[in-house]
Amino acid sequence: TSATSASPGIGWPLSSNPAIGGLRAGSKAGLFLELAQPDSLGFSRPVPVSEFTGQYAGLRFGNGGDWIRQDGPLAKRFNIRRHPEGKGKITHVELQGFKKVVIQKPIPEGIRRDVAAGRCVVLATGSPQCDHKDGRLDDPRLSDASLVTFDDFQPLSRGANDAKRQHCLECRDTGNRFDGRRLGYSVGQVRGDGRYNGTCVGCYWHDPVFFNAEVSKNYQR
Repeated sequence: TSATSASPGIGWPLSSNPAIGGLRAGSKAGLFLELAQPDSLGFSRPVPVSEFTGQYAGLRFGNGGDWIRQDGPLAKRFNIRRHPEGKGKITHVELQGFKKVVIQKPIPEGIRRDVAAGRCVVLATGSPQCDHKDGRLDDPRLSDASLVTFDDFQPLSRGANDAKRQHCLECRDTGNRFDGRRLGYSVGQVRGDGRYNGTCVGCYWHDPVFFNAEVSKNYQR
């Protein structure tokens, strides 16, 4: 049974549904919704890229598939699954439900100041950003400023933070955790394995200091 036959469509115009309000009907995101016809839960059929023709020709991929990027307007409202083939070429695009409402993650000013006073834990440069170690940001405790601690954060330079953000997005998209061997380490993770299973602990980007300490603790000169 297809997703669209399981429950009613979301209906048009787009503004009729608050979960997708603000998406313009003439935009690429709006065109894809018109073509995919997701149901009331935000699920659609896998739409083959071969259908990106005629009035939907504007959906053809360029600039890395700009309209399905994780930081794009469509991905802010829907979970997007890209179906790859061969060397990563996308053959189908599917919507898999509405995105959860993003809960603000406040950082107490004292913690932000103390973290920013340190040096980037990756590049050892100054003037770092205050980064949440948990790249998923789905721990409810992080939403309560009275419960977060200094150890929930780390100093990262803008470049390192941007890199971490990219790898965290890939992890969310694929379920595969970052592999430390890509950086020359002998192991991929120091806790858990290569599949995300509810925790970021053990991933290099969660805590580079802890990762390095675990990898090198049996080192002897």
